[in-house]
Parts: sequence; C-alpha cells; structure tokens
Amino acid sequence: MFSLPVIWITAIAILSAAAGIWLTSYQSLSRKLVPFGGGALLGVAIFWVLPEMAEFFQWSGALLWIGAGGLLLAVIDRYLYPVCPACSPEHDHAHCSTRLHGFATPLLIAASIHSLLDGWTGAAGMSEDLHQHFGIAFLTGLAAHKIPEGLALGVIAEASLRSRNSAMLWCALSQLAMVLGVGLESLFAPYMGMLGIHILLALAGGSFIYLGIHAVHGELRRSGTRPALVPALTGVAGSSVLRLLLR
Repeated sequence: MFSLPVIWITAIAILSAAAGIWLTSYQSLSRKLVPFGGGALLGVAIFWVLPEMAEFFQWSGALLWIGAGGLLLAVIDRYLYPVCPACSPEHDHAHCSTRLHGFATPLLIAASIHSLLDGWTGAAGMSEDLHQHFGIAFLTGLAAHKIPEGLALGVIAEASLRSRNSAMLWCALSQLAMVLGVGLESLFAPYMGMLGIHILLALAGGSFIYLGIHAVHGELRRSGTRPALVPALTGVAGSSVLRLLLR
C-alpha cells in the first residue's frame, strides 16, 4: 500500500531524466528547477520533519539526529564519494554536450544507491504511526528533489554514453532502485521499531537540509544570487504554506 506513492515518484524521476536527455538545449530550465528543489527540501526538513521528530525525541534530540544526518552526508560527500553527483556544483552542466568518458559508471552506481535510500525513507515516511499529513509532505520533498536530480542525471548520462537510448535505459534502471528500497524497508522495518524509523527519518531530514543547501549553493556559484534564491525561496514558501494548510 505504501509503495504506490514511491512508484509515482520513481515515474517522475524517470520522466525527468528523459526530459534531461531530450531537452538538453533548455539548460536554463533545469538550472531553475535545481534551486527550487533545494528550497523545497529545506522547507520540508524545517517545517515538517523537524516538528514531527521533536514530538518523538524532544527538540534537543530532534536537532541532534537531524544534525547528524546532515553531517554524515557531508562527510560522505567530502571524503568518500559525491552523494548526488548528478547535482554536483563541480560539474559544468552548461557543457554537458561534451562526451564525459568514464563518467557514466560511477554516476549511475551512485545514483542507484541514492535512489534506493530515497525509496527506503519514502516508504518509512508513510508509516501509519506518523502524523497523517507528514507522509504527504515528506514524499512531496522527495518528488521535488527527484525532478532536478532526474533532469541533471539525464543530461550528464546523455553526455557520457554512446546513445540517447542507452542513456534513457540506464537512467530508468538507476531510478527504479527506489522500488527496491521500498521492498527492503518493508522487510526490515518490523525489526526496527518506532525508534529506528524515527532515527532513519531524522537522518533523512538532515540529508534534505544538506542536499537543499548543496543545490542552492551550486546555483549561486553558477548564476548568482537572484537566479538561485528566487526559485529556492519559492520552494521553501511552498513547503511552509503546505504545512499551514494541512496541520
């Protein structure tokens, strides 16, 4: 039952990747969606995840676990491997028409792991023991993130593989890992208990904050203040308004 929304998000991610592959001439659109998705993630983390975790952990515990999630992702991103290479600010999206030899394999492996974790946390966010509107906002944040991620993934995959058809196939497979994540969550969630689920969601909330800042900062570097902050603040505002309407 809880896998259906994640399947829809997977479809959104695949369609976004297809758009990135076939609409490579419209780079300005994908760059606007990146900070918007980042702002939406920040809004969901601040206005939805943090209050929900505070009800379970108290505010100090919620801040600790969410901060740990952001710190963990920052360490992985800095010292191990880019957690979202498709959105990496170090990559020059404006020149993705140039072949990126050797880039496809690490990109698609990392994107698949990223999608698997998205599916796991998405399924956990729909737990019946959580606030009825929390899951909606949590999955909205995932969907907002998957749109710019899918666009960028499609653009980079098209530049690093031999054909658009192969790029589309591998992008779809990497995003379908979300469904596997749902299956793994359904297998292991009964053994985790509510404490484990809340820890996982708090860590995911921290990752939302890191990824949101990551996306907005990358666009700040590329395009300047206004092109980055206006879409980002729109995403934050949308999350906050949704919170007011559904609380």
